[in-house]
Amino acid sequence: MAAPRITTNNLSLPLPTRLINISRLRSYLFRLPLFTRLILLAIVAFWVLELQSVWSVIQWGSLTPKEIGFGSMYRLNTFALIHTGFWHMLLDTVCLIPLLERFEAEWGTLNSLALFMGPLGQIPAGIYLLLDGVILRDNTPVLGASIWVFLLLASEAIKTYKTNPYIEISGYKIPTWISPLAILVVTSVLIPNASFLGHLSGCITGYVWGLGYIRFLAPPERVLRWIEGKLNLLGRLPHYVSVDQKTYGRYGVLPSSSTSGPGEHVSPIGLGWVGGASGQRLGP
Repeated sequence: MAAPRITTNNLSLPLPTRLINISRLRSYLFRLPLFTRLILLAIVAFWVLELQSVWSVIQWGSLTPKEIGFGSMYRLNTFALIHTGFWHMLLDTVCLIPLLERFEAEWGTLNSLALFMGPLGQIPAGIYLLLDGVILRDNTPVLGASIWVFLLLASEAIKTYKTNPYIEISGYKIPTWISPLAILVVTSVLIPNASFLGHLSGCITGYVWGLGYIRFLAPPERVLRWIEGKLNLLGRLPHYVSVDQKTYGRYGVLPSSSTSGPGEHVSPIGLGWVGGASGQRLGP
C-alpha cells in the first residue's frame, strides 16, 4: 500500500504569513549592507531601551531647540534613531531601510557612515532648529528616522527629474522633483503629530544634496580608499561596501549575483515624526 501524500494548505497559515513572503524577507535582510544594518540595529535598540521606565530615552535624545548646548550636541545625531512607540519605529524603518540600502550601495559604507553621522544628519537638524527655535521661537521636540526618509526621497527625486523631468496627469505636466513635497503635505494632513517642519528640513537637505551643492562635504575618496586598504575592511567586515564599486562590487571582493535590482526596492508609502505629549514625530 502506497504511503499517503502529505500536502500543505496555505490557507491554514496565519494571515500575515500568507501576505508576507517570509523567506524572501529573510533573504533581503541577510543581504543588507553593513551601515544599513547598524542603523537598523540602533533604531531597534533605542526602542527596546524606551520600554523601561527608569530613564526616558525620548527626553534624553530628542531634538529640542532649547535643550541644545555644548553638552547636548549629541541630540543632532540621536534624534533620528529614537521613536515614540513600536508602530512609529516599524513604519519609519520600513520606509528608511530600502532607501538607505540603495544609498550605501552607491556611496559605500564609510561614506554613508561619515555623511549620516555628519552633514546629512546634522544639516537637517540645524535647519529644524532654525525654523522652529529661531524663526517661530517655539520649542517643539522632534525625533524619528523619517527625516532621513524625506531626505533620501528628495535626493532620489532630483535623480529622477534629470532623466524624466515630468509626469503627465490629465494633460498637466507635473515636475517629478515635487513628489516628496506632495508626500510631505499628505503626511502632515493625515498623520497626527507629524512634524511638517521636521520633514521639510529633510526635504531641503535632500534637494541640496541631490543638486550637488553640498557634495563637497563627503570625505575624499582617496582618503577612504587608504583607510579601506590600511585596515583591510573588505576582508574583515562582512557586508562591507567599498567606496570603489567598479573595482570591488557591491559587497566587496565577492559580489553576489542575487543582489536585488532597482525594481525590487520597496517604495516608501508612509511617513511621520516624533514626540511625546508635547512633541511631534517624524513618522506615523
